[in-house]
Amino acid sequence: MPVKRPAPEDLEPIERASRAELRALQLERLKWTIAHAYENVPHYRRKFDAAGVKPSDLNALEDLAKFPFTTKADLRDNYPFGLFAVPREKVVRIHASSGTTGKPTVVGYTQRDIDTWSTVMARSIRAAGGRAGDMVHVAYGYGLFTGGLGAHYGAEKLGCTVIPMSGGMTERQVQLIVDFKPDIIMVTPSYMLAIAEEMERQGIDPKSTSLKVGIFGAEPWTPAMRQAIEAKVGMDAIDIYGLSEIIGPGVAQECIETKDGLTVWEDHFYPEIIDPETKQVLPEGEKGELVFTTLTKEALPMIRYRTRDLTRLLPPTARSMRRIEKITGRSDDMLIIRGVNVFPTQVEELILKQPELTPYYMLEVTRPEALDELTVHVEMGQELAQGSQQVRHEAARKLEHNIKAYIGVTATVRLALPGGIERSIGKAKRILDKRPK
Repeated sequence: MPVKRPAPEDLEPIERASRAELRALQLERLKWTIAHAYENVPHYRRKFDAAGVKPSDLNALEDLAKFPFTTKADLRDNYPFGLFAVPREKVVRIHASSGTTGKPTVVGYTQRDIDTWSTVMARSIRAAGGRAGDMVHVAYGYGLFTGGLGAHYGAEKLGCTVIPMSGGMTERQVQLIVDFKPDIIMVTPSYMLAIAEEMERQGIDPKSTSLKVGIFGAEPWTPAMRQAIEAKVGMDAIDIYGLSEIIGPGVAQECIETKDGLTVWEDHFYPEIIDPETKQVLPEGEKGELVFTTLTKEALPMIRYRTRDLTRLLPPTARSMRRIEKITGRSDDMLIIRGVNVFPTQVEELILKQPELTPYYMLEVTRPEALDELTVHVEMGQELAQGSQQVRHEAARKLEHNIKAYIGVTATVRLALPGGIERSIGKAKRILDKRPK
């Protein structure tokens, strides 16, 4: 499939600016953001004062490290609108993410924020190979979740034709893909596999559809998952990154011509990598927790927001802005099993190395007595499901061996029949933690 390489005139000037030009713009915008937050959000004023810093202390980008972090708990403590930096009447849209404590995290946008979001999303779709006139099938959820409307406004801004399908109704998804013939699909990678599976159930070869590019985000996914999707559907599988607290999808985007990590749109979002334990800023290239400061947001400025996503900063390639390595884990998704750190994506990678297994799995953690126990429920492919008990046993033992050898933890593998693992229409649920709290 020919890759759409952007011509220089396709790019915004900032996408090919020098590092010096970009850093000067970042500093100018960062000074505005810090002052805007301090002057208009009592929470930030209290935190800055407690840390002994003022907006005037920021004279270089490196001075940002003097300022305190913001966490998801800060949003919940100021629920619903306590972190807004503009009068509520200036907020034209509100989104929210579901909260495990009962309170969702609430984010707001001025009209200018919506315009900024649409711009970075249009830039992201273009970086993924999209062009004006392309038809884009949006299967991210609409509503309070930022995925659907973020993709929708960005695709329209680029000049695309949008099919606002949202999530669910998998049979209908397939019908519209076959009938409308979209060029691009925007969806979670796990749900893309469910759509491809439904195509096969209907006797449709996923490779025969019009889809050329999939822009996948909202959950960590591995390079092995990319290979599985590209092989099954015959498309370019491109990564997109974002989170509601920073703006939604469109914070960073993989470029189709390189597929070498996600370019951070640094003119709007300033990245740092910190050690999650010491909270010290790490040098470029070292792996740690990703932290973002917004540079242009009016309604909800975020100062050093701890994303909990684990990655590292990399130098620019396809654009003038730095990249982050593909995110394959979160510090709060990490399971500690008998002292061993386990990420779901580590297990996924091993599952995908066994072609007789499918990418549908669930990690169940229990503590029946004194020690934690890990059970990996994974779905068999059709061929294995029709095989002998001995062949199934060997497949399960092989995965158990690889988990022990490569991750360092003992696991019991339970094989499920095809369709036995619940399908996700949004973010995949990978962990069932049954340990006593």
